[in-house]
Amino acid sequence: MRKNIFVVGADEFNCNQLRRSKYADQYEFHNLLTFDEVKAGGRYPPFDDLIRRAESQLAQFDGSIDAIIGYWDYPVNAMVPILCERYGLPSLSTEAELKCDHKYWSRREQSRVIPEHTPRFQALNPFDDDPLSKVELPFPFWIKPIKGTDSLLAFVVNDEDEFDQAIKAIRENIGYIATSFNQLLAHADMPAEVAKVDGHHCIVEEMIKGEQCTVEGHVFAGTPRAHGVVDSINYPDSSSFFRYQYPSHLSESVKQRMMDTSLKLIRHLGFETGGFNIEYFYDADKDDYQLLEINPRISQSHSDLFYKVDGESNHQLMVELALGQNPDFPYREGEYGCAAKFHLRRFEDAYVERAPSPEEIAQAKERIPGSDVELKVRSGMYLHDLIEQDSYSFDIAHVFIGADDETSLLDKYRRFVDALPFEFR
Repeated sequence: MRKNIFVVGADEFNCNQLRRSKYADQYEFHNLLTFDEVKAGGRYPPFDDLIRRAESQLAQFDGSIDAIIGYWDYPVNAMVPILCERYGLPSLSTEAELKCDHKYWSRREQSRVIPEHTPRFQALNPFDDDPLSKVELPFPFWIKPIKGTDSLLAFVVNDEDEFDQAIKAIRENIGYIATSFNQLLAHADMPAEVAKVDGHHCIVEEMIKGEQCTVEGHVFAGTPRAHGVVDSINYPDSSSFFRYQYPSHLSESVKQRMMDTSLKLIRHLGFETGGFNIEYFYDADKDDYQLLEINPRISQSHSDLFYKVDGESNHQLMVELALGQNPDFPYREGEYGCAAKFHLRRFEDAYVERAPSPEEIAQAKERIPGSDVELKVRSGMYLHDLIEQDSYSFDIAHVFIGADDETSLLDKYRRFVDALPFEFR
């Protein structure tokens, strides 16, 4: 019999990725709330309401509930452990999830086990009368909500004026996620010092520099493994991502050190089962690296990259773990030597006069083998209506390319984008 797998926050693009797995004929995928339901246009519903709605849907299902999975950031990655616990399914604990997702708690745990790779940090209440007077780090620094997603409300602060602007934006908008996130915190057993820092707080972190990359891995029965390192490359003179590229160009020795650090940290956090990805900055001048953040899930952004290079998507790995199976992830069995997910962006607001039609996209894909695109905009919308954008740009499309090498990869990307007839006003 086919296994019934429930996908929290399902969306069409990633469900298509799930269905192309070589084992897909063994599964029946079911939507457990849609992407729009869990994200609610960037105004997150009460967390407990989402749990109740998911449980109600599961209770009405006439069949076995074999696995519950999710590949999105908050609230999906926080819902999965709670739902799995209630249905006796493999997953990580809510505490382990929050030791990654609660930025202050996460930094405290990192500083205990890998202090040499943890930048300086502090918690900050943005609603204090004079929050700048409480900042102990020198300019420049990052300020971010304790719980963010996709760099939401994350700002680089170089001086007092930029700090004031960031605080104003954070005060006006942090409640959209903080109110919901605080309901999640009630489900966890937290240390007293962490419990005082709720979703309306921020974290201030020292600037770290270098080449950004991500170690992706998974944990089965308490044993962590790393299965790849992906480069994260920004637009020039920007903190906005241009592309994720796999395999990483870093040396094997550097990648191995990062993977060893990642596994040490994951063991410390008490992960039992699940995927993870950990972001770092590697400073070649110092031959050292600093940890940026931990995500207690697979990166759906990397799924097509692994598929094209290694021969299987990390979505399949997520499914096997959720079913209590030890994944046998392939290595370099894919069709291409390298692959990337490109973020096609605009750096100013605009009205979308025209987005490519399905027919135009199909023609572009036919002309350029190994290509695909996920549109993030539609004709007749404003870019400022997009949700979960970083503080400096608008993500209008995700372009996926596979190629033999990096030169061919970039050439195929340019030709593919030229074939997409966007028009903005």
